[in-house]
Amino acid sequence: MLQKILAPIVAWMVALMAAMGPLGVMLLMAIESACIPLPSEVIMPFAGYLAFKGQLTFFGLGAGNPVAQIWIAGLFGALGCNLGSIPAYEVGAWGGRRAVEKYGRYIWLHTGHLDQAHRFFERFGAWAIFIGRLLPVVRTFIALPAGIAKMDRTRFHLFTFVGSLPWCLALAWIGYKLGEKWNTLGIYFHKLDAVIGVLLLAGAGWFIYDHVKHRAKG
Repeated sequence: MLQKILAPIVAWMVALMAAMGPLGVMLLMAIESACIPLPSEVIMPFAGYLAFKGQLTFFGLGAGNPVAQIWIAGLFGALGCNLGSIPAYEVGAWGGRRAVEKYGRYIWLHTGHLDQAHRFFERFGAWAIFIGRLLPVVRTFIALPAGIAKMDRTRFHLFTFVGSLPWCLALAWIGYKLGEKWNTLGIYFHKLDAVIGVLLLAGAGWFIYDHVKHRAKG
């Protein structure tokens, strides 16, 4: 049952990246950064695997150079993080906390997420953007307090990109190294699928539980 649930998601992600190349990586990472539970821990390793297969070139750039393709995966992944962070930043800058209270429920976002990210932002200031992009949960919502604080947009996007790049590169490299061992690891991939499926379902379950719990408190 788990494989039946997982297979269409993985197939769609791989097909999108295979068809669109780096732009597909950017789109998926933008979705992940827009509060939708599509984890980068799944997206970027697949991008690294495509780099191993030599299928992640950009208008000919990186052809025949796997290292260059890993960098292409990381760069477009980080750009996707910037792209997906724009709506959250603008919601914070435009309507602040009141906008989150009014519209956040439509994207499974509530003031508890905002409070957590806001405390983190107050503690570390602009560097919270860089650090937050390397942390689970916080990385998704850190753009909101940056927008509320009216952080300079150029600095915001710079810190978002610089913080996202090492994360994306590391995951792409892992996918590439797994690709090198494809033949020896093949017998374990069904087990790996199950692990990834559990992570996806656990993430979705956490979002639902957190949302329902917050509504009950409200």
